[in-house]
Amino acid sequence: MAETRARFTYPLKVRYADTDAQGHVFFGNYFTFMDEACGGYLAALGFPWKRLAELGLDIFYVDARCSYTGSATFDDWLEIDTRLGRMGNTSFTLECAIYRKGEDQPLASGQITSVVVNPRTRQPQRVPDEIRQAVENFER
Repeated sequence: MAETRARFTYPLKVRYADTDAQGHVFFGNYFTFMDEACGGYLAALGFPWKRLAELGLDIFYVDARCSYTGSATFDDWLEIDTRLGRMGNTSFTLECAIYRKGEDQPLASGQITSVVVNPRTRQPQRVPDEIRQAVENFER
């Protein structure tokens, strides 16, 4: 992810249930945090899950990655910067950087690649122009 902060930031408070016996956020929960931020990003563009369903769309995650450079603990407020990394024909990748609120260095960074599918056939379909335009307008 680029060094500049993204236009979209999703706030999230670390719950006790997010932590492990060592007292920091369990590594797999960063994927849940990124999932929440990606959903928030789409909603901010005008495409919450309900709207996608109305358009006859579903989204399948096909790849997720995360690298860790720090750790969060119970009661930390996190800021999850999210932006478009790549737009393909039937897929798009959102990049996330997870910061502890008020800090400049990310604790973790990653990406989630989604494929747009028809929910009945479960077959990939082109990312609709209305989503492409919303992303372009937002990211400008």
